[in-house]
Order: sequence, then C-alpha cells, then structure tokens
Amino acid sequence: MIFPVPMSDATRPMVESQLPPGVRRPDIEVEFVGAGRVMTLADSYYDMAIMEMAVIEAGMRAQDEGFDAVCINTVSDSGLAALRARLSIPVLAPGQSAFHLAAMLGHRFSILTMWPRWYPLYRKTIKEYGLESRLASIRSIDVRPDAAALLSGKEEVVFGKLEEVARDAIVRDGADVIVLGSTTMHQSHAHLAACLPVPVLNPGVVAYKLCELFLDLGLAHSKLAYPSPETIKDGAFYAAHSEVNA
Repeated sequence: MIFPVPMSDATRPMVESQLPPGVRRPDIEVEFVGAGRVMTLADSYYDMAIMEMAVIEAGMRAQDEGFDAVCINTVSDSGLAALRARLSIPVLAPGQSAFHLAAMLGHRFSILTMWPRWYPLYRKTIKEYGLESRLASIRSIDVRPDAAALLSGKEEVVFGKLEEVARDAIVRDGADVIVLGSTTMHQSHAHLAACLPVPVLNPGVVAYKLCELFLDLGLAHSKLAYPSPETIKDGAFYAAHSEVNA
C-alpha cells in the first residue's frame, strides 16, 4: 500500500487504520510504505507530478523486493498507468476501483472531498476512465487537508460538514452513491455510511479488496493495454528522482 507522501511515526498508525483487522485476511501480509521524501498536498499540477514520481519509484522497489501486488493509496491514482507498464504484478488504485464500483452500485455517483484544489485530480481520472456520464457532482467542504493528522481532532466539525455536503449531492445533484475523495478521509466513512441513505465507498478499502480478488483469481492488468518498455531505465529514473528531491 503506497501512501503518496512520507509517513512519520505519528502518521503511520492513522494511515494503517484504513485496514483494521476485520478487513485484512490472515493469509495476506500488507505493508504500508510512505513514498518520496517531499511532503505535498497535491494542490497543483506541479505537486501532482512530484507525487507521481514518488509513487512510481516506490512501486518499482516493491516488485524488486518480492511483493505480489501494489496498491496505490491515493484517489489521484498517481503513477497507476506507468507502474502497470513497468510491473508484471497487479497494480490497483483507489480512484479507478471506487469509481467503477460506484457505477455498479447506482446510476450516478458524487465525489465528496475536502477542498476544491483537488477537483482537477478527479476530473482528470474520470475523463480517462470514461465515466463522465456517471458523475453527478464533485462537492467539497472547503477545509484544507492535513496530511499528518488526517481528520483526527476535527471529527466533530468535519463529519457534520461532510454529511451536509453529501446530502446536497444526493438531493440536489441526483447522486445515489457517494465516494470519499481521499484515502485520508477514511476516518469519516463509518459516520457517513451510518447516516446517509446511499452506499458510501471508502476507496482505500475498495482498492485493497480488489487486490485480494486479483490475487485470488490470478489476474493482472493487460500488457496489450499497458505494454512494457523495450528498455528498462530504472537507474536513470532513480537518479532523476533523487535530484528532484535533493
């Protein structure tokens, strides 16, 4: 599970709590890895590029270290296509996984997010996945995210705002499924799932469960869709990434 930014000792337990013991299977070992050496909130296309490079590097190392699957832990799906081209093991991501599952559960879905600066992330992937007609809306509570503390300490205020905006998406926009717009919002899932009249998808968990399915069925992405490079240039990539983070 590749978290797209570095993780501190304080952040790690909150990130890993996305997959509590009841969700994980005893026969599958899960390791969360913080990517890169630069903290970013993906608040611009510039930051998205930095985050993508960090995720790609972490994914390449995962296959080299013998992991059986890679699950990107950001709804931006950073590095998904590049890692599918480079790796032979299954590569899953939360945005693609949750958006397609939402399209199976209802006619139209809304993405519920923290702030408007993340809208370009969703517009990009929704277009790539051909799901524009299934998207009812993108709505935010306009609260700057905290990549270190996530939603801890803000539950009383943030959960209420998320519920209010989600109800607007259902009543005003016609959404019959809600997708959380970030894996860092996972702490709000239980509250929203209990109080809203539609399915609420926690994208990190959805992607992880699809990893299980792919492994069980012996599936991986199509190499016709994601052809491998003729020449492996990992050394040049690592060198370029090291210079970026210097």
